[in-house]
Parts: sequence; C-alpha cells; structure tokens
Amino acid sequence: MTVVSEDFIVGEVSENPEARAGSSFMRPVEFVSALLMAAVVVLLMAGVISRYVINTPLVWVEEAASICFIWLAMLGSAIALDRNEHLRLTLFLRLLPDRLQGPVEATALAAVAAFLIGMLPIAYEYAYEEWFITSAALHIPNTFRVAGIPVGFTMMLGLLIAHAFRAHSLREILIGTLVVAALTAIFWVLSDQFIAIGNVSLAFFLVLIVAFGLASGVPIAFCFGLGTLCYLAFASYVPAYVMIGRMDEGMSGVILLSVPVFVLLGCLLDTTGMGKTIVDFLASILGHVKAGMSYVLLTSLFIVSGISGSKVSDMATVAPALFPEMKRRGNKPPEMIAQLATGAAMADTVPPSIVLIVLGAVAGISIADLFASGFVVAIVLLLALMALARWRARKESMGGVRRAPLKVVLQLLVIAAPALVLPFIIRGAVSSGVATATEVSTIAVVYALAIGIVLYGGISYRTIYKMLVDTAAMSGAILLILGTALSMAWAITQAGVGQTIADFAANLPGGVFSFIAMSIVIFFVLGCVLEGLPALVLMSPLMFPIAAGFGMHPVHYAMIVVVAMNIGLMAPPIGIGFYLACRIGNVPPDDALRAIWPYIMALVTGLVMIAAFPWISLSVL
Repeated sequence: MTVVSEDFIVGEVSENPEARAGSSFMRPVEFVSALLMAAVVVLLMAGVISRYVINTPLVWVEEAASICFIWLAMLGSAIALDRNEHLRLTLFLRLLPDRLQGPVEATALAAVAAFLIGMLPIAYEYAYEEWFITSAALHIPNTFRVAGIPVGFTMMLGLLIAHAFRAHSLREILIGTLVVAALTAIFWVLSDQFIAIGNVSLAFFLVLIVAFGLASGVPIAFCFGLGTLCYLAFASYVPAYVMIGRMDEGMSGVILLSVPVFVLLGCLLDTTGMGKTIVDFLASILGHVKAGMSYVLLTSLFIVSGISGSKVSDMATVAPALFPEMKRRGNKPPEMIAQLATGAAMADTVPPSIVLIVLGAVAGISIADLFASGFVVAIVLLLALMALARWRARKESMGGVRRAPLKVVLQLLVIAAPALVLPFIIRGAVSSGVATATEVSTIAVVYALAIGIVLYGGISYRTIYKMLVDTAAMSGAILLILGTALSMAWAITQAGVGQTIADFAANLPGGVFSFIAMSIVIFFVLGCVLEGLPALVLMSPLMFPIAAGFGMHPVHYAMIVVVAMNIGLMAPPIGIGFYLACRIGNVPPDDALRAIWPYIMALVTGLVMIAAFPWISLSVL
C-alpha cells in the first residue's frame, strides 16, 4: 500500500516486506504492538463496564492503560519508521538535481540518527530516575512505563542505520555523516556566542534549523526534536534532560488515549463497509436533484467524519463509492477532487475529531464543549460548500437520472441504520457529559466491531491483526509529533517568546480584530507547512493565553484556528490534504489546482462568519 503525494510523503509501505529495512526484526514488534493496542481497548472497556455497569470503578485500569499507551506510541513510531510513514516534506528535495538528492537524503538520515543518539543516554537516565517514583494504584516503579521511550529510540536508531545502508551508497552516507558532524562541532564551538545573543539563537535553532530540516526531507517529528535538542544543548543552560519529560507528557496524556482508539475506529469503518452503506443511503435520497451527488459527497464526509475522526479515512471511504457515478453524470474529476478535499477540511471539526481531542488536551479546553461547537461550525461550512456546489452545477446534465423508489430508500436505510446511529452515540455521549472521549471511543470500537461481524459480512482474524498494527503505526507517528512539538513549544515559552508575541498582539492597531486576523494567517500558513496536529501543539500554548487576554472565549478561538489550519491543509501548492485527495481520487494535482480555489474561498467565507459572530461557536454551550 502506498500513500504518496507530489510534495509530501505521508506513507510509503512496501508490499514486499523484505524490501523494508527491518522486516524480519519488526514482525515480533508488530505482534507486540497489536497486543498492546488490543490491551488498551480491553482495559478501557473494562473501566467503562466497571464504572457504568457494576458501579465499582477499577482505579488501576487507567494506570495500566497508560503503561500500554506509551509503549504503543514508541513501538508504533518504530513501525512507522520501518514503513516510512512519518510525515516529511519532499517538495524541495525533488527540485534538486538527481546527483544531489541522494547525499541530501543521506544527510537527513544522519540528522535523525544524531537526534536519536543524543536522546538515548538522556532517555535511559530518565527511565532510571523514574524507578524512585511509584504509581498510585499499581504500586510499581514508573520505570516500567517510561522504559518504552529509550527502547523505542534504540529500535528506531537500528532501523535507521539499516535503511541508510540499504538505500544509499557508502559515499553518500559518509557525506551525510560528515555534514552533520561538522555542523555539530561548529554549534559546540559557538555555544557561548549562541547563549550571549539570547532569543536570536532561539530563532536560529527553532526556525532556521527546523526549516532546513524540513526542506532536506527530515520527518516533521524529528525536525522539531532536533531543533529543540540543539537549542537546549548549544544555546541555553537548561539541561536537555528536561526535554524527555516534556516528550513524555506530550505522548502519554490520559486524554490522548482516545487518539489510537479513534484511529482504530476509522480502520473498522473502512474495512467493514459501514461508511459505504451511509453513502449509498444518502445517494438514494439526494442523488436525483441537481448537484445531488455533490450534496451526497459533502454530507457523507460530514457524517462519516463523525465516526472515524480521520480525514484520510473519510476521503478513502467516500471517494471510491461516489466518483464513478459522479463521472457518469458529467462531473469533472478536478471539481470532484476540490469538493473531496474541502469537504474533508469542513468535516474536521465534526466529533470525534482527533484534532479537537488533541487541542483540548494541549490547551486545557473541555472536549465536550469543543465537540458541541465543532458540530455547529461544520454545519456552517457545509452550507457554504453546498451553496457553491449548487451554483457550479447549474448546467449539470440530469438526463436519465431518476428518483430512487421508496422501497429501495427504505431498504438502504435499514442497512445503513446501525452505522448511522454510531456518530450520534459518540456526539451525544461526549457532549452531554455522560462519558469521556476516551470511554466513548472504546464503546464505539466495540460497537463497530460487533456490528461489522454480525451485520456487515464479518472480519477475519488476519484483518483485525492488520488493523491493530496499522493503528499502532499511525498512532506512533502522530504521538511522536505531539511529543517533540510539545517540547519545542515549551522551549519557546520558557524563552519568553509568548510574552513577546502577546505584547506585539496587544499593540496591533484594531485590537482583537487584528489579533484574529493575525491568528488566521499564522494557522493557515502553519496548516500548509506543518499539517494539522504539529501546528496546534506548537502554537496553542502561545496563542490561547493571548486570546484569553483579549477576552475571547477559548472555544470560539479554537474554532477559528482549527478551521484556518484545515483550510491551509487543503490549499495548494503545499497543503498536504490537497495532494492526498488527488492521490485518493487518482487525479493529477495540476488538473485540480484551479478547481479547488473557489471552494477554498467558500471555506474562507465561512471562517469569516465564524470569526465575526462568536454566537455561532458558543450558542450550543
């Protein structure tokens, strides 16, 4: 399986396991990761049953799940590295002459290796020191939990070395190693000067070095980590040991337990065909009107997103089911891609949005409030996209299109009903406060698994195992980004940059309106360059306190920045979501480039309304 964009590599999984760097070695790691993922679901479900069924909470469940979680994150990161599924920018790399691409990629690998080598002794020291901290419920040393960090780093280093010698010549490896070693030596010699110039060195390491790493093809997670480690080691008196604690915090927050569970739910949605049943039902009731299939496409993304929480899963579920019929009716592929990409951006605030879960964890905002507000915000954006689709379809050919018979509609409703119920269970339970996002995600997975086995053709053990491994890899890639981004955000905050930005924002002409405009531009650009989660984790600790200083409600501000970020994510020529949509729909990006901009502007119009009228975001709280 391959998911590769023109300018980003999102994942490149070889169909031949032997072609991967650590295929034989990674099989037992994948097996352990699958067990850990299953254990997380079982433990969380046991907690739900003990809390709500037998009314006797199991206090140790959360700690046991947390231990499994950090190991899952680190082993999953290693699997993602083996599969080349860590997000990295390749736009600038491809612009280089062929003779330079190999040495530059080898240098990127050497940079990642340098980060891992630098972190390993610190990670082992951190695990050793945690031996003296005992968990509250299980009464075991915390080392059993955090030992996953050095073990994961060690495995990633071994895989990286194996991949380097498999993919590059010895000459390229030597060039890359010498470049990284030379830069390290220069930074060490100039460390006193870096400390003396203060925040200028912060900009050098956390902006220029990170940007250079991104341009060279270093995965985003490692760019953040490398920039932060270099800053702490060469430009500050803060021990690099602190960075491990921030990474641990970023990867193992209890609220983040719902992330891999919702990722697994997205896999179940795709595998069982539950998403397709929803699409078929919507097509039967909307497909006969002008722009009807566009309505179905956008509405399907809205509903399906309420189950999976994943943009990639949403697009991969909806596109194959609808694109053939849309082409038959005369819809042009570029227009379909534009609707698919912007529809996925619109639906990213529909619960259970992984972006909103992470934002709630990082910014300390109620996830129930974010879910309730996100649902309303998504409706506003949906209406904007549907209005544009209707106007552009005014000349659509409806020859031969017939309304589906009522009997067929009812049959499809019966088939889709178990799947249609799921998003409302998730949304209602979290928004009403009946259950947490983590508890609801677990219930949803068990429900989807049972429905898939009983009503949707069953799921083989091999398929379940593959889903568990895929979930571990995707979750590991996400959580490593969160860990390194949080450590980078901490370094920026400690250097006083947050106060500098706050002072700058406070002195902007126009006050809060200028701050909102500045926030939209910042998150739009970061959405293009860094993808969603890294941008939020990096900037939220800086921007949300400033928004609070202007008297903005945190949920209202959250909706503004998430929508701006999602628009940037789908905006060419850099936005990764645009290229993912092109890949899924098998349309060249050059063909879709012009078609997407009217839909981007429709989303911008919706964003302006959301920013200008806070009651849109806050009316349901």
